Amino acid sequence: MTGTVPRKPWSRSSVILGLVFFVFAAVTLGGFVLLDTKGIDVGAAFAQTGKDLVTLFLHPAATHFTVLEAVGGVAFTLALGLLTTVFGAVPAVVGGLLAARNLGPAWLSLVLRAFVSLIRAVPTVLWVLIFAIGAGLGSVAAVVGMTFHSFGYLLKAYSEAFEEVDQGTIEALRASGASWTSVIAQAAIPGSLPSLLSWTFLRFEINFTTAVAMGAAAGAGGVGFDLFMAAGYYFNLREVGAITWAILIVAAGLELGATRLHEANRRSGGAA
Repeated sequence: MTGTVPRKPWSRSSVILGLVFFVFAAVTLGGFVLLDTKGIDVGAAFAQTGKDLVTLFLHPAATHFTVLEAVGGVAFTLALGLLTTVFGAVPAVVGGLLAARNLGPAWLSLVLRAFVSLIRAVPTVLWVLIFAIGAGLGSVAAVVGMTFHSFGYLLKAYSEAFEEVDQGTIEALRASGASWTSVIAQAAIPGSLPSLLSWTFLRFEINFTTAVAMGAAAGAGGVGFDLFMAAGYYFNLREVGAITWAILIVAAGLELGATRLHEANRRSGGAA
């Protein structure tokens, strides 16, 4: 052995991938070089940005709201994320059972998958704005729009979770004369429950961050609206920093909870 690693010959796919990467890199660098700065001193702008970030994260302060009001805003945003997750998850379970290829009719699975693909193709904020035409900007449009997108997201996730259930168990139940509902109750739901919980909690995390954005974009209220007011109306960086820290702490707590849930599901799966 010479200790050298043999080089793989260039294939057509690797050449194409290399060319695509080179084009993207060239376009990105060209964009920076040709960027019209409108006479702005880029160096001074970067320096001011650094100072603003220091003020934002190291000197947070609340001037237009109390701690109790801040807690209430975060709680409202969490409630909005939880509500839309639950409203989207309940019908998604039924739809996921029908869309799973090993449980529902093939034609119905195809139709449902195509329908939810259309839902997921449209960003959540656009769904909120679409429903705002009828309901007006506010929490109602935010709830309906976020629920609609959550339904499409979770239906696909749930259907894939149901398809991963042991097919042998399903076939054994069917051979014994079990009805479709019995197969669901005895095999599909118990066998996929850890995955269902993980996907639901992940969507709850997404809905929390989306609810923050909807508070600003759609006037849904909560901590997102406070952030919008602090940044766009009061121009108070210290207050923006305080709200940002509150959002980061809650998001970190949700991430920790999701990690713990995932580990618990993995241990239970290994034990089984």
